[in-house]
Amino acid sequence: MGQSDTRVRIQGAAATLFRRHGYSATGLKRIATEAEAPFGSIYHFFPGGKQQLAEDMIRTSGSEYGRMVLALLDSVADPAESLVHAFDAAADDLAAADYADACPIGTVALEVASSNEVLRAATAEVFEEWVDAAAQWFGHWVAEPAAARSLACSMVMMLEGAFMLSRASRDPEPLRVAGRSMAELLRTAVTRADKG
Repeated sequence: MGQSDTRVRIQGAAATLFRRHGYSATGLKRIATEAEAPFGSIYHFFPGGKQQLAEDMIRTSGSEYGRMVLALLDSVADPAESLVHAFDAAADDLAAADYADACPIGTVALEVASSNEVLRAATAEVFEEWVDAAAQWFGHWVAEPAAARSLACSMVMMLEGAFMLSRASRDPEPLRVAGRSMAELLRTAVTRADKG
C-alpha cells in the first residue's frame, strides 16, 4: 500500500467518525486506529492536525455528498417525484446505518458554529455550494432565480432538520415528510410561475 492509500484511509476514517460522533468526540488516535495507519501518518498528511483533517473532510465529503444528492435528483424524470425519491433514499440509508450516518457536514456544523471559525467557514462554504447547485437544478423548472434559490435553501434546511429529527427519534419518517413537503413546495412554485 502506498502513501496515497494511507491518506485515503485516514480521510475515510475521519469522515465516518466526525459524521457519527462530531469533532470534539473524535480523537486522532481513534482515527489512526480505524484507518489502520500509524499515528504519525496523520501529521505527515495533515500537518495542521485534527483541525486540518476536519476541514479537509468537510470540503471533500461535502462536495461528494452534494454530487450524490444531485445524482439522486437527476435519477427520476419528474422533479417533484425526484425530491420524494431523494429524501426517501436518505431515510432508507439512515435507517440502514442504525441512525449513525447522516449528513457528513451537519454533525460538525452544529458543533463548531460558535467555537471554531476555520471549520465554521468550511461548513458554511459547503452549504453555500449545495444551495448554488440545487438552485441551478430547481432553475430547470422555476425560471425566477430568487424562487429557485429559495427552493434550494428550503431543500437544504429541510434535509438537515429532518436528519436531526430522524436521528433523535430513530425514525425515518421526518425525512420522508420533508421529501413530500419539498415536492409540494416545488409544485406550488411551478404553478405560481405558470400563472405569472
